[in-house]
Amino acid sequence: MVTKAEVLKVLRECYDPEIPINIVDLGLIQGIEIRGGNVKIKMGLTSPYCPMASLIVGDVEEKVKKIKGIKKVNVELLPKFKWPPKRLSEEARKKLGL
Repeated sequence: MVTKAEVLKVLRECYDPEIPINIVDLGLIQGIEIRGGNVKIKMGLTSPYCPMASLIVGDVEEKVKKIKGIKKVNVELLPKFKWPPKRLSEEARKKLGL
């Protein structure tokens, strides 16, 4: 059975192309639901008008689908998500010098 930890590990390989920090440490992942071989990921973006949204979502889908046991990946972008920098992990803060 696929675990949330396995999904998060793979998501740490996905980056916003404009920021050299993975999407987990950016605080963009808001939820992960796993049912059987289906994974639903709820996430936001650093900007509601992010020009790289489709690229980021495609990267998430591609990488998560490679996990053994995954049949389907659904990424739901949260339209009302407002990303404040306070969502950054401690590691991300250090990388950005904050």
